[in-house]
Amino acid sequence: MAERADLLIFAGKVVTSNGASEKPLSGEKLSQIEVISEGAVAVKDGKIVAVGPEKEVGEKFPQEQARRVIEAPGKTLTPGLIDPHTHTVFGGSREEEFALRISGVPYLEILKKGGGILDTVRATRETPYEALLEKSRKHLDRMLGQGTTTAEVKSGYGLDLDTEMKMLQVIKQLDREHFMDLEATFLGAHALPPEYRERPDDFIDFMAEEVLPRVAEGKLAKNCDIFCEEGIFDIEQSRRLLRKALELGFEIRFHADEMVSLGGAELAAELGARSADHLLKISKEGMQAMSEKGVVATLLPATPFTLMKNEYAPAREIIDSGVAVALASDFNPGSCPTHSLPLVMTLACLQMKLTPEEALNGVTINAAHSLGRAQEIGSIEVGKQGDLVIWDAPNHRFLPYHYGSNLAETVIKRGRVVAESGRLKEGK
Repeated sequence: MAERADLLIFAGKVVTSNGASEKPLSGEKLSQIEVISEGAVAVKDGKIVAVGPEKEVGEKFPQEQARRVIEAPGKTLTPGLIDPHTHTVFGGSREEEFALRISGVPYLEILKKGGGILDTVRATRETPYEALLEKSRKHLDRMLGQGTTTAEVKSGYGLDLDTEMKMLQVIKQLDREHFMDLEATFLGAHALPPEYRERPDDFIDFMAEEVLPRVAEGKLAKNCDIFCEEGIFDIEQSRRLLRKALELGFEIRFHADEMVSLGGAELAAELGARSADHLLKISKEGMQAMSEKGVVATLLPATPFTLMKNEYAPAREIIDSGVAVALASDFNPGSCPTHSLPLVMTLACLQMKLTPEEALNGVTINAAHSLGRAQEIGSIEVGKQGDLVIWDAPNHRFLPYHYGSNLAETVIKRGRVVAESGRLKEGK
């Protein structure tokens, strides 16, 4: 019996990874992908109700009955992209730091002199709520225009109670008002603020005993994160804060083993984190622990690229060890000022030797798993949210291959066209 769809899309290629909603893709399965040539997708009430060959879908959902039909011959339809690691809410900018790094000044030296994260902390503390809201909204607009339909957003540029709460309130308001779905992460322990310069343990106590309970009480964040790194917060400090977060009902995400192998991956496994991120210096023991505990490795290749490093996360070793890999932008004002997940896919392929299929799964189904949302988003399957992107590309391999321009022709959120050729529609 024929039914009426709100949106009917016909595309030269429909590309997705099906049957992976229960468990993230790892090992050889990370290259698992389905391509339907001359395919179609039907969406009704914001959910996908049919996907398959044109004829099959068209018989059940006739074009003449659909509220809207999009024909995209020769183009590629994928799930909406998911960015599971961003720092989207911040004041100021750091192009001066960009120039310093080019001249050879190391990031940790910039941080010790009050630059880096601390420069953004000062600017964010000084930026009024409404200005922070509008600045952040613009960043989300640019992400959406390039195919990102869901993003995790961290706090962490306050390092005090008032500013951290302000940032989380901005994220909450944007989640209500913006087309994109946002997931908030509390990252109060992102750096050591000047007022606690000689008292890092006191700062961890402050975050654990005073700030975290307020965040939990206000239901302002689902996750808690910490920057576990040499010269920032050590393993024991990280364990103490994250255990308190678990007691309060937070899920755990984790900046780990980016600059030095401290055992962050092992701690992520010990605590049952959803994701351990960066991992340039992950140990073999860390890989094994993450594989055994099912912790997703979220890799951020645009960050070492921006920092002009010749070393990237050992993605092939991580994959071979059985760890599921996701990709994210790490969008932030200092070490990675890019909104573009397609660029991240390119860097993952060129610098970490992922295949185009692995890269696409990394920003769709595995990114959804890293957020605990693979039952809702991340693939084109019946019953999932109608988050889709039509790319001006003949196939999925064209996306990382042809970099430097926006190929996202039409972005669809819950079955509604929200952006075309990078230009957003008005109103949620």
